[in-house]
Amino acid sequence: MSPNGVLRQRLDEEGWSYAELAERVNAEVQALTGTYGTVSERTVQNWISGRSQWPPSKIRLALERTLGHDAVSLGFVARQSKRGDSPEESTVQRRRFVAVAIAAPVVAAVPSTSRTGLTDVRRLEARFAEIVASDHQHGGTLNIESRSVEMAAQARALQEQGGASQRVRAALYGSAAAFMSSAMWAAIDGRRFEAAKQYFEEASSLATLSGDSAITFRIWSHAGSMFRHRGKFSDALAANDVARSQRVCRRDPLFASLGHARHAAILGLGADHNAVVRTLGHAQDSLDRAEADALRPMWLTAFYDQAELESLSLTASLALHDHEQAEAHAHRCLALLRPGNSRSRAIATARLARAQLGQGELDLAITSAMAIKPDQISHPRVAGMLDRFGQRLTELAPRSAADQTWRLHMARLGRLPNDAP
Repeated sequence: MSPNGVLRQRLDEEGWSYAELAERVNAEVQALTGTYGTVSERTVQNWISGRSQWPPSKIRLALERTLGHDAVSLGFVARQSKRGDSPEESTVQRRRFVAVAIAAPVVAAVPSTSRTGLTDVRRLEARFAEIVASDHQHGGTLNIESRSVEMAAQARALQEQGGASQRVRAALYGSAAAFMSSAMWAAIDGRRFEAAKQYFEEASSLATLSGDSAITFRIWSHAGSMFRHRGKFSDALAANDVARSQRVCRRDPLFASLGHARHAAILGLGADHNAVVRTLGHAQDSLDRAEADALRPMWLTAFYDQAELESLSLTASLALHDHEQAEAHAHRCLALLRPGNSRSRAIATARLARAQLGQGELDLAITSAMAIKPDQISHPRVAGMLDRFGQRLTELAPRSAADQTWRLHMARLGRLPNDAP
């Protein structure tokens, strides 16, 4: 049994007592699980003395988030299995715990009563995870937009308190940039493009101050999507090129894959079939090379996977009017989507209906479109897609049985007057 001098040094750097570390770890456990932790001053003493060399998983994760280092870097010694060749807990088990923790209730971000530290950053990160989860469920609502702006302001307020280390200041700028990027995406998703542009300017400025390549990628990738949705082809390509030039894309194939996939969706606007196919190939190759266990930002791992790649491939195929290929991507996307991604499921279903309509399968297209849940109909992107679907259906088969069926369905949902022609 040897004392843990590394952990003691970390405490000295933060200026925390044993009791204060225990309090902060317990608060982090509550942020992760919804239940206040059980770490005491005696627990911390046992860590420092070496009596306790490997804390339980949830406490270990909370401690790592509090101090911003993994347990081994903090001087702890992982237990070995009976074979002596691997830690007692597998990486898979750890990932499962983190996934559950992200989904659990979180505590509010409250300014620290002492100097601003990493625990304040971790609380902001927990609130950010909550916003990301809400976005996947509900899409670009004004509520998500306003909450994101509010949390960005809280991050900036902590920055102004002073007394923080350089590392903490950079992390706070990164948190503020992350919240503003979520406000930006909520505005894009809700078709509030002027607000999105303002958020983009603020978010990109904060990201520069943070020096965080990953959040810079997110912001410029969102900008590429914003310009694509507005039909600004050249601006979309240029913005996404900035995203793809970030060093994180060279380090991590998952970032590179997302950059390629969104680029393919933009290239679809230019009707360059060969470029789209080539770029989607790069996206798939990069995704296949990405290590599943790599440490990545929660906002990326929460949504980007094979299903999202299929969704962006679907977008590119529709832009190219390759409706048969688009339908294939839509089916694969819907089969792979995670259960909580309700907004993405509605969008993919609307695109599936459009792909089927493009092939002249009117009844099948209507069946797909009518499968979208009523609570998703009011989402601005979904509503716009369905409006265009109805217009195209009327152009193809005016006053047909299929046209009348669709009009009646939308009227029942309050989207058209009952006496619509």
